[in-house]
Amino acid sequence: MPAEPTTARRRRKEARPQELTDAALALFVEKGFAATRLDEVAARAGVSKGTLYLYFDSKEALFKAVIREGVVPAIEAGEAMLAEQADDPVTLLRIFLQSWWDRIGSTELGGIPKLMMSEAGNFPEVARYYDEVVIQRGLALLRTAVQRGIDQGIFRPVDPALIGTLLIAPLIHLANWRNSFAACCGNGIDPQAYVDAHIDLVLNGLRVQPSLPGAPQ
Repeated sequence: MPAEPTTARRRRKEARPQELTDAALALFVEKGFAATRLDEVAARAGVSKGTLYLYFDSKEALFKAVIREGVVPAIEAGEAMLAEQADDPVTLLRIFLQSWWDRIGSTELGGIPKLMMSEAGNFPEVARYYDEVVIQRGLALLRTAVQRGIDQGIFRPVDPALIGTLLIAPLIHLANWRNSFAACCGNGIDPQAYVDAHIDLVLNGLRVQPSLPGAPQ
């Protein structure tokens, strides 16, 4: 009678999809989507190419799994916060921006925006998937937080759709810098100081300012 598989072997079998998406993310960020080959992903994960195909039938499916497992949970956490911080749009925006940096921008996932910008035109299906499940959902969170602040009289009347894009763009720039110039020119920016300054600028720029005595109405 065959011996029962060891616990370690069972765990490794269960962990293989995660190992594959981790390896894929690393290679996508290092080499780009087009240049990454599935046999390289399998080798990086320590499995055969045949094993990879048990879980993913294409490089596009593997990329979607990277996004679904790595980025989408951060979006879902933000969507849950909308109910928890319904009466405090200032705290909500602060959490959204800092959490994006902590969970995405400062991690290996922070290489994905640069990857998408450089390769979206060549892989429109992948780009559309990323736009739908990440960009649009993320911008909707920011728009909702800004609109709540306007409705409560905390933020100035602004265009929430435009401001949503402006809120995240500096953090994407920081992530892109971290995955490009920082490798050779990395002495000029403290990432957390940058994030803190951005959040401070955003919140003070959005707040309704009290009228000063004698100021024109």
